[in-house]
Amino acid sequence: MRYLKFFIILFSLFVGSKLSAQQAAPNQKMQWFADAKLGIFIHWGIYSVNGISESWSFFNNYINHDAYMKQLNGFTATKYQPQEWVNLIKESGAKYAVIATKHHDGVALWDSKAPLATTTLKNSAAKKDLITPFVAELKKSGLKTGLYFSLPDWSYPDYDGFTRDRKRYDYKQDAPRFTKFQNYFQGQLNDLSAKYNPDLLWFDGDWEHSGEEWQAKNILTNLRKVNQNIIINSRLNGHGDYDTPEQGVPVVKPGSPEWELCYTMNDSWGYQPYDNHYKSSNMIIRTLVDCISMGGNLLLDIGPKADGTIAPEQVKILKDLGRWTKKHGEAIYGTEAGLPDGHFVGKTALSKDKAVLYLYLDYKTKNGILLNGIKSKIKKVELIGNKTPINAVKLNETDYFLDVNESDFDNDVTVLKVFLNEPIQLSKEKQQTISLETLFAASQHLDLTNYILRKLSYDLNSGVNIFQNTNLTADGLEFKSGIKNVNPKVNNWVIKNAEALYKTTGGIPAGHYQGSTALSADKQTLYLFVEGTPTGPIAIKGLKNNISRIRIVGEGTMLPHEIYNKLYWSKIPGIVYIPVPKDKLDPELTVIAVLLDSPIDLYREKVGAIESNL
Repeated sequence: MRYLKFFIILFSLFVGSKLSAQQAAPNQKMQWFADAKLGIFIHWGIYSVNGISESWSFFNNYINHDAYMKQLNGFTATKYQPQEWVNLIKESGAKYAVIATKHHDGVALWDSKAPLATTTLKNSAAKKDLITPFVAELKKSGLKTGLYFSLPDWSYPDYDGFTRDRKRYDYKQDAPRFTKFQNYFQGQLNDLSAKYNPDLLWFDGDWEHSGEEWQAKNILTNLRKVNQNIIINSRLNGHGDYDTPEQGVPVVKPGSPEWELCYTMNDSWGYQPYDNHYKSSNMIIRTLVDCISMGGNLLLDIGPKADGTIAPEQVKILKDLGRWTKKHGEAIYGTEAGLPDGHFVGKTALSKDKAVLYLYLDYKTKNGILLNGIKSKIKKVELIGNKTPINAVKLNETDYFLDVNESDFDNDVTVLKVFLNEPIQLSKEKQQTISLETLFAASQHLDLTNYILRKLSYDLNSGVNIFQNTNLTADGLEFKSGIKNVNPKVNNWVIKNAEALYKTTGGIPAGHYQGSTALSADKQTLYLFVEGTPTGPIAIKGLKNNISRIRIVGEGTMLPHEIYNKLYWSKIPGIVYIPVPKDKLDPELTVIAVLLDSPIDLYREKVGAIESNL
């Protein structure tokens, strides 16, 4: 009996160990992806000839199918240099690339031998297999290989879908014909898998049929016969390994442990010569940081021209990205999601052992950087890029001031590396709110104006307004604090910015704006507190409302704004970018008023695939 018990215990340990290994396997498989942080998406196809929407242009009847397919005659790839592409991708700091092998139009960019396949080798002016040399260069460079593959094929005669208002047949009524299509596209997938052994397969178009109709389980079985560790994106009807939000930067962290934002530089996936709505390099770098801070990746798209060259605007963004990623690599690759909101104005990330905290600043300041609610002890702080030591002044048991020389700030995003004595521990104690006495009292030694005004903005953001029962009016005139020995800087600031203090309520939830906010009593004016000098336009995510006007509080100066990634066919709001002129910044804390067309309405839903772009 004793030996039997020993055997049972030993067996249970063995089984438990084996189960743990099995459970850990997916994490190990996903590790390179989780560490990569930046990938490059490539939409290249015949749609670049006329500069029209890839596949959707004929699906939506903007151009008929015959006219669309005539672009094959102009798709030359005469200047295609796959090695140059890969060198540029590597220079950007990306760790993987995903190239479209076949979009919904059914044009295969490799030498597909599938019956009735339309390929660039057989049917286009290029007369080339375009995927093989690119994948060869990718593998030579050490970058991971991703292949995009459209499940639907709107040009294939045995696929049921054709255009928005025309179907070839009802697949439920003609199962043998749909089986022909299943055999066709799965044959193409098996061919891609055998030829290129990709690290990642990026599916698209799964919304047109169920997982059973696509035979998703069979697809995965066949792919894993070639590469047991192949990674699949989320667009295989729930059979994927990670979430793939599209265009809209998530406001809150996606639910999947690994995720990737696929994102365009302008408003188009493929090359469109008249789409000049490019985001700046600064915006793209900050979007990458946004993804890093939530533990995700940025899959940034380029759309090469029909001759195989890449537009100079896109080349510049990739090179600018490369400058920043090369300098800050240790704060990018292999990091994990950062701190919850409220500890620092900016984005954060953590090392895998949680003993290093990375702080990302997209603004410059002479007033120091406040880090609060950190229970762990800070051993030292360095500037990423040149390891310059940063002075960390301990204010109390959990709060610190970090002082960065003005000359040390990066022009896009500065990164500080905070070394802790243990895996980070955060204080659960609620921050003490500031009182009128503390706010207005003049300091005998240090000028704490900026510090206490920031604390005031944090309180306002959380819904604590110490001015509710004072004689403060909306215009600030004749305000008396009733405090002796008043700090004149604070007093002047309060009078100047009285509008943002008078009867205002708590701000908007975390994720929409990286600093503190407050709302007017009618919820129709959003007040943004802007610290330091922003390196680019400040951003608001997930704002459903239309904006009536924007101005600087206390100055009255009207400001423009521009919206990116609000695509006309998508319900997901774009990002509002507001440029703030340097000569209008308050030396202590700037306040921006955003007047909305109605009480504030915010989008916090999960961002998914685009299933229609009529």
